[in-house]
Amino acid sequence: MEDFTHFNDQGGSRMVDVSAKNDTLRTATAEGFIYVTPETLALIKSGGIRKGDVLTVAQVAGIMGAKRTPDLIPMCHPLLLSGVDLVLSPDEKASAVRIEATVKNRGATGVEMEALTAVSVAALAVYDMCKAVQKNMTIGNIRLLHKTGGVHGEYHCS
Repeated sequence: MEDFTHFNDQGGSRMVDVSAKNDTLRTATAEGFIYVTPETLALIKSGGIRKGDVLTVAQVAGIMGAKRTPDLIPMCHPLLLSGVDLVLSPDEKASAVRIEATVKNRGATGVEMEALTAVSVAALAVYDMCKAVQKNMTIGNIRLLHKTGGVHGEYHCS
């Protein structure tokens, strides 16, 4: 069981103790996509969605999601985030909105989950904003692109 850091000696769940770890600058960048019809994408780009500016609302929702990650993912540590940046880009070739989130902090544990949550919540916000015009949108390809800091150092998605 010692290889599984989220289990105690009795096999129960636990939050990992990071109190002995040094604080380091940590960053994580994640991406994801919400696939829509070309017509929906055109409405998003033109501001034609009746609920409002889809990309701005989704950007704010993603930032809020990063900040609320420990409320959603049971074993995540509450972190003092020093920065959250979301970029939402219409991708006409894929008929999608690409969402990229970068999260930073200085601490004893990483921010990968916060970046992934930011992307996920932003995608859900796009869905919510556009569901009146399209129900069959697909959220997918959410992944960690890059991370720095900590014992394991840098990671780059291949």
